[in-house]
Amino acid sequence: MEYLRKPLFTIPQQWTPLRCIQPRYCSKLANTSVTPRERKTTVNKFKSQISSGPSFQDFIKGVSVNKTYNAADEEYYDKHSYLSQDLEMGNSRKVYFETYGCQMNVNDTEIAWSILQRKGYQRTVDLSEADVVLLVTCSIREKAEQTIWNRLQQLTTMKKRRLKTHTPMKIGILGCMAERLKTELLEREKLVDVLAGPDAYRDLPRLLTVADGGHQASNVLLSLEETYADIMPVHHAPHGYSAFVSIMRGCDNMCSYCIVPFTRGKERSRPVISILDEVRMLSDQGVKEVTLLGQNVNSYRDTSEEQFCGSDVTKLSQGFKTVYRSKQGGLRFSDLLDRVSRIDPDMRIRFTSPHPKDFPDEVLQLIAERRNICKQIHLPAQSGSSTVLKAMRRGYTREAYLDLVKNIKRIIPEVSLSSDFISGFCGETEDDQQQTLSLIREVGYNVGFLFAYSMRKKTHAFHRLQDDVPAEVKRQRLEECIGVFREEAARVNAALIGSTQLVLVEGESKRSAKDLCGRTDGNMKVIFPKEDVAVRPAESNTASVNAGDYLLVKILSANSQSLKGRALSHSSLRGTAQHYETLPRHQLGEHVASDATMIETCH
Repeated sequence: MEYLRKPLFTIPQQWTPLRCIQPRYCSKLANTSVTPRERKTTVNKFKSQISSGPSFQDFIKGVSVNKTYNAADEEYYDKHSYLSQDLEMGNSRKVYFETYGCQMNVNDTEIAWSILQRKGYQRTVDLSEADVVLLVTCSIREKAEQTIWNRLQQLTTMKKRRLKTHTPMKIGILGCMAERLKTELLEREKLVDVLAGPDAYRDLPRLLTVADGGHQASNVLLSLEETYADIMPVHHAPHGYSAFVSIMRGCDNMCSYCIVPFTRGKERSRPVISILDEVRMLSDQGVKEVTLLGQNVNSYRDTSEEQFCGSDVTKLSQGFKTVYRSKQGGLRFSDLLDRVSRIDPDMRIRFTSPHPKDFPDEVLQLIAERRNICKQIHLPAQSGSSTVLKAMRRGYTREAYLDLVKNIKRIIPEVSLSSDFISGFCGETEDDQQQTLSLIREVGYNVGFLFAYSMRKKTHAFHRLQDDVPAEVKRQRLEECIGVFREEAARVNAALIGSTQLVLVEGESKRSAKDLCGRTDGNMKVIFPKEDVAVRPAESNTASVNAGDYLLVKILSANSQSLKGRALSHSSLRGTAQHYETLPRHQLGEHVASDATMIETCH
């Protein structure tokens, strides 16, 4: 950037002042001659007057001067907040949550609810009886934000009607949209009472108390340290068989299209001890599947304890690079995955969303070795064109990505792959589009999350690139990608016909109360009749089927969206190995699948 080398202004080597500025004195005392003794006497007298006057503590209600504030000491914080503890209590007011966007927002909802529950709030699923409505928002694309604006208009109308007969309802925006659009949200038609960014959920009780006083309240400050490690989320799974566990927050990748680093801040990892405690608690509650969450989940690096802080440099997938310097020390994702998988051999472990750069061989080999780590990897590509990938600042080429896919399939032959793609990014040509379609065909994914590009403020693309692909072209290219994805999903799923899959039951099928549905290790949806099945393989005794049960299901048909089959018997992760050993080879099939209907228009 040439203009950066030019000085903003220059100073001549020789210059003459236009006028002389004479010193000015504030009092006659300054002009008089004062001896050192007199000056010392005056200073001492002034200090004496100050010391005998009120101190800072006299202006703060109930503060002890002998206690040092420690942000980590929540009990002390609660007792010495400038708002009394009684004022910050919920007093059984009812909170209604609406969650939009990614799984991280699901977990954020659980964290926010845990904090409010401690303060005496109650949760309701009935919007009409809510005293507080909190929207956990996504800011990743324009359509997601417009959905929130429309919802706010609806809630505001409801709020105005309610003012006549009930306690005034408060509306709050949490998450990424709160951070990105704080000014607009507070000023635009006064739709919002409370704003809390992703790192400010601890402050929710205070913000709601301020809002009760008739004021708008906001805290959208990002943190370099906040991981909510000491907050045990209140998991709200519909059947209690699965749960999300957040292991890190923020992102350092700075992809040119992505707003996440600006709405959620820099990467920081939750201490491993905290994560293991939560997974153990979930195991004790009977949870059968845990998904580890993070914006870049496989870049996990815990440096919370001194023994973790070695000199080892983080390893990347071969042929990948980053925009930041290599990081040293810390417990890595492979270490965490190893420890989590040992807690309960009958609990499935998944993780999302990863970055392709953070799949060194040790991670792949661990996935291959552990029966309870699902053989399903989300591998966001975003584009099949090296030119577009460079503009996106993804840190790899098409060739490096395909080499990684080959390495994954070599180490984990039965792996199931899913991906993200963006259609119509800045400067994308028709040739770039064809390269993307060919990559989809070459890899053979069975699920895809596809989106038309929408430019976000603050990002590198917003400042440096041109959003020059017409909206109609973006839509057309997106439809082409979706079509190819569905073709490939149908092909991959058809290969499973005749195989026997281990399925974790989720509950009744949405389309028919006569059927149940569940998911395979590869995250493929399976539909099968609701009926009692054998307690164990080759046994005549039968038992009913409930959500959270593992079943062996024979696959009878498939399409691009799901599999259909018939349940054979109850089973478990630990018991599956022995059963598979007795199956004919032709029934084993490829252990790959996913749900091709999960094609959304979000990043």
